Amino acid sequence: MTKRRVFIATAVLLIVAATSLWLWKSGDSKPKLQFETGKVEKGKIVAKVTASGLLSAIVTVQVGSQVSGRIAALYADWNSPVKKGQLIAKIDPALFQASVDQARANLAAAQGNLAKARVQAVDARRQHVRQQELAARKLNAQADLDTAQANADAADAQVAALDGSVAQARAALRSAEVNLAYTSIVSPTNGTVISRSVDVGQTVAASLQAPTIFVIAEDLAKMQVDTSVAEADVGRLKAGMAASFTVDAYPGEVFRGRIRQVRNAPQTVQNVVTYDAVIDVDNPEFKLKPGMTANVTFVYAEKEDVLKVPNAALRFRPPPSLLGDLKGGAPGSRPAGTAGATGGPGGGGGGLRAGAAGGRPGDAPDRRTVWTLTDDKPAPQKVKTGISDGTYTEVVEGDLKQGEVVITDALGAGSPNLQNLRRGL
Repeated sequence: MTKRRVFIATAVLLIVAATSLWLWKSGDSKPKLQFETGKVEKGKIVAKVTASGLLSAIVTVQVGSQVSGRIAALYADWNSPVKKGQLIAKIDPALFQASVDQARANLAAAQGNLAKARVQAVDARRQHVRQQELAARKLNAQADLDTAQANADAADAQVAALDGSVAQARAALRSAEVNLAYTSIVSPTNGTVISRSVDVGQTVAASLQAPTIFVIAEDLAKMQVDTSVAEADVGRLKAGMAASFTVDAYPGEVFRGRIRQVRNAPQTVQNVVTYDAVIDVDNPEFKLKPGMTANVTFVYAEKEDVLKVPNAALRFRPPPSLLGDLKGGAPGSRPAGTAGATGGPGGGGGGLRAGAAGGRPGDAPDRRTVWTLTDDKPAPQKVKTGISDGTYTEVVEGDLKQGEVVITDALGAGSPNLQNLRRGL
């Protein structure tokens, strides 16, 4: 019984030791590095800038009222086509007509007073002449002559004063007539009514500013898009550049236009600076309507049959394990044929250092490093890049060939992606 217990205990210890050894070895082993790859291709690259904007009429006129009063009639409504000078609304003219009548009566009274004063001036001048004749024959006193002179001068002054009163009354009449004319609201331009703000019977007050009654778009056959272009992209745009856009109302249709101007006034919203690129658009079928949201694309560069590499390959960061394998495991050593690649004198690649996805700090922005994969062996390749369409980037210089396999991602020991997966990220 004792031997059996010893045997069982020994067997358990051996099993525990073997299990521990297996777990230790399995935990210490590193998974093989696995690569996600893409291919170097030849084809077309179209470099674009995207932005959003709002459609509007090129010229929009707000039609208001110069006088206060009750809206008596409306002769235009939403979407009504109007001509320049056409009557589109009427304010109740009763009070303004009364003001005209009163001003006309005041003018008549002033003119009557002026006529009376002129008659009196003529009589005063005759009396003065008679007194002068009598004075010449010494038949009157000097005081009588002086009085006649004063009366004649006063009569002339009265005529001048009443002449001014007539002018004032005439001006008041003209003002009343203008206000009466303002009760007829006419269209200032040819166009289409896109907004109406009042109804019949509503009172409008023009004491501080003219209230808006209609908004008229001058010509909806020609419209514009005001886009908000990020400051990082505005340098690529210029007047005359072609643009295309879509609207939610017609998702399958592409509309085209041209940049009229890139305005210099910045617009800052939540510390984001944008600029307004104005696009002229023809709208012969009147499909586009003011206020629609446009998703705009500007093509600033386009090349045919160029060598291109996936952008993911330019962003690839080699994990430390890959650099260690290439260095033969010797700390501080470099792989053969990569002298200076980590930033030493004469180095030009900057892609062998872990985390140096696009090259060493200080390298030109168009100098990048990609990793190729041949017979499961990765190797760095320095390239000079050109334009990009967001998915592929043009290769201007370098040893890459069409069809060559490039690394876009890695999973395995030391890979940040594998560590994230282990953490559940």
